[in-house]
Amino acid sequence: MATLEDLGVSAFINILGAFVFLLLFAVLRIQPVNDRVYFPKLYLAHKRAHDHSSRSAVRRFVNLNVCTYITFLSWVPGALRMTEPELIAHAGLDSVVYLRIYTLGLKIFLPIAALALLILVPVNVSGGTLLNLRKEVVFSDIDKLSISNVSPGSNRFFIHLLMAYVFTFWVCFMLYKEYSNVAFMRLHFLASQKRCADQFTVIVRNIPRTSSHSTSETVDEFFRRNHPDHYLGQQPVYNANRYAKLVKKKERLQNWLDYYQLKFERHPEKRPTRRTGCLGFCGREVDQIDYYRARISELERKMASERQKVLNDPKAIMPVSFVTFDSRWGAAVCAQTQQSKNPTQWLTDWAPEPRDVYWQNLAIPFFSLSIRRFLISVAVFALVFFYMIPITFVQSLANLEGLEKVAPFLKPVVEVKVVKSFLQGFLPGLALKIFLYILPTVLLIMSKVEGYVSLSSLERRTASKYYYFMLVNVFLGSIIAGTAFEQLYNFLHQPPTQIPKLIGVAIPMKATFFMTFIMVDGWAGIANEILRVKPLVIYHLKNMFIVKTERDRERAMDPGSIGLGENLPSLQLYFLLGLVYAVVTPLLLPFIIIFFAFAFLVYRHQIINVYNQEYESAAAFWPQVHSRIIASLLISHVTLFGLMSTKKAAFSTPLLIFLPLLTIWFHKYCKSRFEPAFRKYPLEEAMEKDNMEHASEPNLNLKSFLANAYLHPIFHLFEEAAKEEQEETVEVRIDKAQKLQQQHHQEEEAHVRSSSQYHEESHFRSTHETHYHHEESHVSRSNQYHEGIHPVRSDTDLPSPPHFIYHYDIQP
Repeated sequence: MATLEDLGVSAFINILGAFVFLLLFAVLRIQPVNDRVYFPKLYLAHKRAHDHSSRSAVRRFVNLNVCTYITFLSWVPGALRMTEPELIAHAGLDSVVYLRIYTLGLKIFLPIAALALLILVPVNVSGGTLLNLRKEVVFSDIDKLSISNVSPGSNRFFIHLLMAYVFTFWVCFMLYKEYSNVAFMRLHFLASQKRCADQFTVIVRNIPRTSSHSTSETVDEFFRRNHPDHYLGQQPVYNANRYAKLVKKKERLQNWLDYYQLKFERHPEKRPTRRTGCLGFCGREVDQIDYYRARISELERKMASERQKVLNDPKAIMPVSFVTFDSRWGAAVCAQTQQSKNPTQWLTDWAPEPRDVYWQNLAIPFFSLSIRRFLISVAVFALVFFYMIPITFVQSLANLEGLEKVAPFLKPVVEVKVVKSFLQGFLPGLALKIFLYILPTVLLIMSKVEGYVSLSSLERRTASKYYYFMLVNVFLGSIIAGTAFEQLYNFLHQPPTQIPKLIGVAIPMKATFFMTFIMVDGWAGIANEILRVKPLVIYHLKNMFIVKTERDRERAMDPGSIGLGENLPSLQLYFLLGLVYAVVTPLLLPFIIIFFAFAFLVYRHQIINVYNQEYESAAAFWPQVHSRIIASLLISHVTLFGLMSTKKAAFSTPLLIFLPLLTIWFHKYCKSRFEPAFRKYPLEEAMEKDNMEHASEPNLNLKSFLANAYLHPIFHLFEEAAKEEQEETVEVRIDKAQKLQQQHHQEEEAHVRSSSQYHEESHFRSTHETHYHHEESHVSRSNQYHEGIHPVRSDTDLPSPPHFIYHYDIQP
């Protein structure tokens, strides 16, 4: 059992580690060579640029200004200088609301910590129960400050009961204010937002197939009939997943080709070679540059074939479509109503913004979604419970007495004072952090398999899974150490009334472990976040081996994002620990307060200078955060009830029953009062914004604005490829024209030469006329698509990406 001395060792190690990380960050961030690692967001926003011309070779890599090294914490005022409205304009509402979670933690726990330390700690210390049980019970100095030091049946428990009510009312009050503020911020953000494609667009899924019509014609006919006044057009969804995989494969091969070409340019005396066998150790030896060029050429042929298949195969069109309307009001009506008598067909919802769409999952048939989600639910359940095995091993490290009984030969080593303090005070939290490092990636893959169609929903679902994992394994698993089967047996075979008692008894004993975990994860871990070790190493490796142009250097930057799927559950765990231990062991609260304050500064700096959020959901994750904090309150009530029942507080314990009831009522009230602002768009607001837009821009052409907003990104590659082909054709034509001009000015040529010149001119004219007719037919085809007419494709037509299909009877 960890003592105050062990906590001191852990605190020293973590504070020293955080100090070293911050010191390294202070030095590395001001080096010009690292500028794109620590300020990538400013580069992407074109608010920062290097001036290489005015610097010497040394100054391009190293900062020689000594004064900049003295200001160790200069980044702190820079992180606090930007106001909240400016931050919303700079980084979006998602980032600002995420930061408000940290300030909410400070608003909740600062007053609670003050009351708990001033009132509950003196009450616990004066109990003296543990001193009287010194021979029977093993305890640490920290336990003297907890509720464990109060004698059973004591009237002092009425003070703990009163504090539980005060803390609950304070948390609910702050949650109500924050929910109200965030809901107002969301509505204001949506009202003041510029015109966006998702404001007029609805995603339609499970479109029924008919033999007489194509999917596009079915959608067009359905919405003309049921939304005749506001339906504008649609963008079909094509299954281009296979083509996207080929594109990614080509990018990887191209990176290797660029690397070997750069290597050959630096050392032209020797061409790079390799063997084609397993891992390059066997097989015939080939030239690397020629090898990758051949593979890329072969892959391009496959891509051309796959492109033809996507554009020409009717089966490539999925029963999903992005349907647009000529007003926000029309889109809101469609998105928030049932479209068909059959509730499983024509399912409509607000379309995510274009950069939020997860295109790979749009191709998943609707029927398989329920099966996928059921299987993933089973897999998550198994992962949550069977991950307890390594967690239990971690917890065994904190109990060295049991370890010495199992392995007596380790006793001479374990009993060394420094080793013992390290094992009990630092290693368990570090090991748990390492185990949790790979988990978010696994859970994100599971969420992708479930079939969610937006990046924001993927992150929210990942956060939900991760929260359940943290609750069961990190919280409950750490409190009740045991194997997975023992956990299941205890929870399934014990009476329900015994479960709170079982948890309540163990909670005070695990306070020291959670203190060490907070120091490792919340102190040193946050300092490591600002240092950005992994992006720093990857950027310099790419810069050394791959980067050849300024565009390559921009691609080498990895700004990353907040990572809501991983960070939200971690935040919710801290709320859970703070609320559970506020009455039980108040000494834990200062550790949590330090985390919230430090993390707020770090993430504010990162959001301003580093993170580039992939999407904007207008704080759609906030209801989930609110629900998790309410769940933490309920867990704190249940555990306190179980703990006090073991203390024989028969008079005070029954009064706790009203707390969870009041909390549930409060949650339902907030849900009905504020959550609709996060799920639906008010028709009044939509109509008002439409009227304002029509008054300010009466000639607005929504057709052109929405034309390619939801075109699959892969089709943009089609267009780029077509442009490249056209450029190549133009270059060939220019070369021929120049050749003809040179031949025309050669007066000494013989008659045979003149004849050859004549044939060349004839060929050039025929080529030029053919190209012109092709461009003319291409323009006419494009116009036909834009008018809603489907032209008949001939065998000689080049495939073009699908264009927007308009309801041309409606004028915007």
